[in-house]
This record gives sequence, C-alpha cells and structure tokens, in this order.
Amino acid sequence: MRGIVEEPLLQLVPKRFDYIGNVAVISIPPELAAYKEAIASKLFSMRGNTRAVLNKVSKLGGEHRVADFELLLGETTETIHRENGYTYKLDVKKVFFNPRLYSERRRVTSNIKSGEIIIIPFAGVGPFVLPAAGKGAKVYALEINPDACAWLRENIRINRFEGQVIVIQDDFENLFRTGEIFQILDSKTHKESQNGESGGNCKKVIPGEKIENGEKAGNKDFSGLPACSGPGKGTNKELQVQGSGFDRAIVPTPYGMDHFLVEITKLVRKEGHIHFYTFKAESQIPGLINEYEKMGLEVELYRRTGNVAPGISRWVFDLIKK
Repeated sequence: MRGIVEEPLLQLVPKRFDYIGNVAVISIPPELAAYKEAIASKLFSMRGNTRAVLNKVSKLGGEHRVADFELLLGETTETIHRENGYTYKLDVKKVFFNPRLYSERRRVTSNIKSGEIIIIPFAGVGPFVLPAAGKGAKVYALEINPDACAWLRENIRINRFEGQVIVIQDDFENLFRTGEIFQILDSKTHKESQNGESGGNCKKVIPGEKIENGEKAGNKDFSGLPACSGPGKGTNKELQVQGSGFDRAIVPTPYGMDHFLVEITKLVRKEGHIHFYTFKAESQIPGLINEYEKMGLEVELYRRTGNVAPGISRWVFDLIKK
C-alpha cells in the first residue's frame, strides 16, 4: 500500500489476512477507513479467483461465536474451502472458521485410529469432524449455531461421511446440565432418521415417532434432542457407542470457557484422549499443567497454536485420562 496510504499511516496497514476459499478476510483499523476500498481492491487483485473481500469489524461474540463483517467487494460470502483433502462449504459471515489451524487439525487427526468413538463439541462446519470421519472414526458433533449446523450436514454429505457422523444442534453446556448428554454414553445404538430434504432440517426425535421409512425412532438415548441428520431419504444408520465413554474428545474451546474440560473429562473413558484448546499467557502454563494433573489427566503434549492478543496465545493440550 506504499504510495496509496499516507506514509504516517502505513504502519497501521494489517500485516496479514486470510483466505477462506475465495473470500479474503482482513481487519482494517478505523484510522484507515478512508482507504478501505483501496485495500480491498489490492487484495482482490492478489489472487485471480478472489470473489469477495470482507473487513472484520468485531471480535467473535454472542451465542453463535461469530464476528461482524463488512462486505467491501464482491456479491456473496458463501464459498468452498479445501483443506487437507476435504471440502467445506460455508458462509464466512455466518459461521466461524479459522484457516490458520489447518496444520494443527492435521496433527490431531493423524493420531486417530479407525473405529474410535469421538465427541467434538463446538464442531462448527466440521474442520475436525470430517478428518476424524476420514480416519474411520464415528463422530458425535455438537454445534449450537444453526447456520454452522446446516453447513456441517452439507459438508458431511458432499464428503460422503453419512452414517459416520451424528450432528446435534444444541448447547453442549445445556446438554450436560440437564444430563441428556449422558444418554449418549448409556445407549448402545442410535438410529439416525433422515428427512430427505436438501441439507436436512433439525427436528426433535420423539420415542415411537414414525419416520419416513415407517420405522420408529424408539431409542431413548436421543429422545428430545434436536437431531440434525444429514441429507438422504428413508435410511437409518446405526452408530455403536461404548458405555465406558468416548475414546477421544476434540474440544476447540471458545475463549473463556475452560470449565468445559471438567465436563468433557466425565464423558471420556479411562485411558481416553482429550485434545483441549485454551487461551492463556505463557506464564500461566505451569499452573495449568499442575491443575490438569490434579484432575487425573496426564499431559502428553502441549504447544502454542497461534497468538490471539498481546501476551495471549492459543494453546493445545493433548491429555490422557488416567
């Protein structure tokens, strides 16, 4: 932007930006408001397939963990993003997706073995879900954002993982508080009803309720849960769930919600694995390790996975339940 932005303001030009599919995302400070269009035009010209430029004007917030964006160039924010061999459809304005974590997602899923039963809260559009299913795991994906839930169902369909993933649209904390999440562990099978509409609609599964192929959704394990079944028509898929708990939990925890680790630990079997993400200063890490060990968790590995604010980083802990 040299020669376009005044010299005293050049230091405020963002040093980095993201591409999600063919949508460029940048955070332009208010001091550069007069140059937004020029910055957007420059980004638009940097890659030939760019279809839109978004200015991120707020941090993640709200129940659905999305930011506010300003569309600077382009007509649509829907895109197709490809990562580690999987395809993701999403609307960048309506869901959270961090493309910078692609190598971390590849690292975690490289540890998964075929046949594992995995729970993934805060599943989003599926950046951990699809690679886990691709390794042969059976996945329970929890997501509260209805837009993310809808895109997740679509991504399961286009990547051909129907039958391996159960998507539940609800607040994980609410499911834990009411005890409904434990019904997953108590069950031996869950029959997933398919409603046959494009993209699928969420609905309550009621015991004894007839579904399209005439069978009954009679298993009590997901009674009353909003089951977001993937697209398809008139088919039921069975997923076996171990009564002792999940083999693995992948928890891309939202900022400030570390208390979820206590709840997740109760759902994982002994010697099971937990990949837990938290936002901390480096000085807090030794105390955190000590805290986890007191909880009966072995810290197998921990590493920084990106900076989010001055002095604050995102850390992942690979934990084993003892």
